[in-house]
Amino acid sequence: MDTQLLKTALKKYLAGVLVVGTLLFLPAGTLAWWRGWLLMGVLFVPMATAGCIMMAKVPDLLRKRLSANEEEREQRQVVALSALMFAAAFVVAGLGRRLGWLMLPSWASWTAAVLFLASYALYAEVMRENAYLSRTVEVQEGQHVVSSGLYGIVRHPMYSSTVLLFLSMPLVLGSPLSFVIMLGYLPLIAQRILNEERVLREGLPGYGEYMARVRWRLIPYVW
Repeated sequence: MDTQLLKTALKKYLAGVLVVGTLLFLPAGTLAWWRGWLLMGVLFVPMATAGCIMMAKVPDLLRKRLSANEEEREQRQVVALSALMFAAAFVVAGLGRRLGWLMLPSWASWTAAVLFLASYALYAEVMRENAYLSRTVEVQEGQHVVSSGLYGIVRHPMYSSTVLLFLSMPLVLGSPLSFVIMLGYLPLIAQRILNEERVLREGLPGYGEYMARVRWRLIPYVW
């Protein structure tokens, strides 16, 4: 086992738990918020499970997923704006819990939690299909175009799953205002996709032909 990789993964995982927990429960002014704990559970329990599986079976993929050093200026902007959007959405949801703002019914939170887990399963399938997935936009050594499975339906199934994941999170928290904030992810991910396709078309042999063959980027018959 790669001890250094394990330490890095644990450090980032625990930092994520601490940051998200603080953004949720500090504005809420209480730990007695079941929707906040529901989101923490559906977010971090599958994440820990996936991390353990990747550590045991595909450590190189885990190493790529932990890397977040974007070289493209446009992608750095997208990452920074996405971080601000997430922080704002979580803080607003917590404030909504404290101040009694409009909240969705309990069944909506549980339904959104099921949608989140289903989207996470879709995300896991994308990672299984594509060993070149990293958190940064780049062309890796030895990379080839993946066109089977979900990649035969849309060009960016990972982003399709993240759209479902991210839009379901404010619904788990029961916050319509947070959902409105999280809608800002749509133009951000569109910008990221367009930039990524330019990089891949220029640096990955066969990607232009793949784009011509698979028409839809994110959602079949929509975009």
